[in-house]
This record gives sequence, C-alpha cells and structure tokens, in this order.
Amino acid sequence: MKTIDITTKFDTLRTAKAVGRIKLSPETVKKILNKEIPKGDVLSTAQIAGIMGAKKTAELIPFCHPIPIDHIELNTKVGEDFIEVEAEVKGIWRTGYEVEAMNAVMMALLNIFDMCKAFDKNMVIEGVKIVFKSGGKSDWGEDLSGLKAAVITVSDSAYAGKREDRSGLLAKEILEQFGAEVVGYTIVPDEKETIKEAIKKFKQMEVNLIVTTGGTGFSKRDVTPEATSEVIEKEMVGFSEAMHTLGVRFTPKALMSRAKAGFLSENSIVLNLPGSTKGVKQNLEMLLPLVKHALKMAKGEGH
Repeated sequence: MKTIDITTKFDTLRTAKAVGRIKLSPETVKKILNKEIPKGDVLSTAQIAGIMGAKKTAELIPFCHPIPIDHIELNTKVGEDFIEVEAEVKGIWRTGYEVEAMNAVMMALLNIFDMCKAFDKNMVIEGVKIVFKSGGKSDWGEDLSGLKAAVITVSDSAYAGKREDRSGLLAKEILEQFGAEVVGYTIVPDEKETIKEAIKKFKQMEVNLIVTTGGTGFSKRDVTPEATSEVIEKEMVGFSEAMHTLGVRFTPKALMSRAKAGFLSENSIVLNLPGSTKGVKQNLEMLLPLVKHALKMAKGEGH
C-alpha cells in the first residue's frame, strides 16, 4: 500500500474547480436568506467550512498528498429549492487539486445540511463533480506512440562484459512503457568517435529519440557530452537544466552531470542520461512526455 510517487513531476500552476448542490424546501431557503436559522449565517459559514475542508483534505483522504494551497474561493448560488456551491482551488505543485476542490464543496454542503437539519428532513446533496482542471501532465504531456527509439550504453566495463548493463536495459523498458518502438540497443566503450558512430547509425535508421546512458561525469574517459556536441545541430538547453533541477531534489551530486540534449535533425533527438538506474528512471519519466511536442516544434508545427 502506497501513495503515488510524484517526485519526478514538474511543479506547475494547477487549478481545479468543483460544483455541487443541496436540495432544500423553498421554506428552508427563505429562512436561510432571511437569516432565521438559529445557528447563524448559513451561507457565510458554509463558505468558511469549504475553505477549511480544502485545507484538511490530506488528513481525511488517505492517499491524497499534503499539498500547498495558494488560493481557495467558495461561491454560493441560491435557487428556489436548492443552493449550489462552487469551489476553486489552485496552487503550484506536482499533483492536482481535484479532491481538494470536491472536498471544499462537500464540506460546504454538509455544513448547510447540519445548520438546517432541524427545519428540513428531506435535504439531498447531489451532483458534486469536477467541472474544470488545468496544469497537469494531461494539458501538455504526450506518450511516444508512433516514435522509434534507441538506447546507447556508454561504459568501458559493460562493453568488456565486466558488469551488467542495468541502466540501458531500464531505459529500454521505460521507453516501451511510454509507447515508443525500441528499434536499437548497443553498448559502446567510452570513446568519443565510437559514441558518435553509434549515434549517427541510429540517426540513419530514422530513430526519433536516441537515449545514451553513462559517460557524463568529470573523468578523462567521460566524453559522452563531447561526442554529442559534435553531432547535434541544435542544443536543448532546457532539458539539461531540468535534469539538474530534478536531480538535486535527490542528491547534490546530480550537479556533477554534464549531460546534453539536442536535435540531430528535425526528426531526431539525442538525450544524454547519467549511468545510474535512478538517474535514468527519474529523468526519463520527467522528460519523455515533452519529446513528441519538441519534435513537432522542430518541424514548425504547433505554433
């Protein structure tokens, strides 16, 4: 039993809006509007209850993450025999605010029920739902279906058969999980010309995404970034910066990576990853949803 791991997601502005209503008798509605309910101002108290509900969501729903909330707004609409509540919740974080918005609505409606139960035995809460959400991966992320991918592991020891290549095999697995067709996989030594030849070979095979693992550190044999720089036409600086930003969440040692990313052509991207399995997993899960859009941009699409 576990919550969803959101450590590799981007911090983005996320918004969720929910609505719901409570059916009441017209007589009860009149009492609310005339402020004749002994417990006090029903509508104002319901709004406060909704705000509190949004803030308390993680304490009530087991698998919801405790998340920072930057804005909550509760509004009520009064009809002849109903009161509708709308809640908007937003914040900058790595997961969405849908449950917080729905919980805000539910707490507001339950507060109305509690304050009016002595006067109306037939109240019904209904129609609580999300009507708008934005900021998550569904807004900008795409899978890799229809794309070809290849993996190059750069390692003297793996090439010599002295150790198992775990990072390259993991990269293949993750690429397939995202829907890519992995058409190539090879292990090469830490030799700049050999790395360049492997990248060019896959480019000639019309591979859309070439992932390298290893050779991004500071030793004399770490030359993957140099090899990559000599074959790309345009560097994708943001990808490299994002890998550093993500990596330091886990360890400051991530700043030691010199990994590069760039376009070999408008149809092909090469992406350097560190040689660790953690680095491969974290960076691929973060960056792969952006690859298809990057390729569209390179072709002048999506503007």
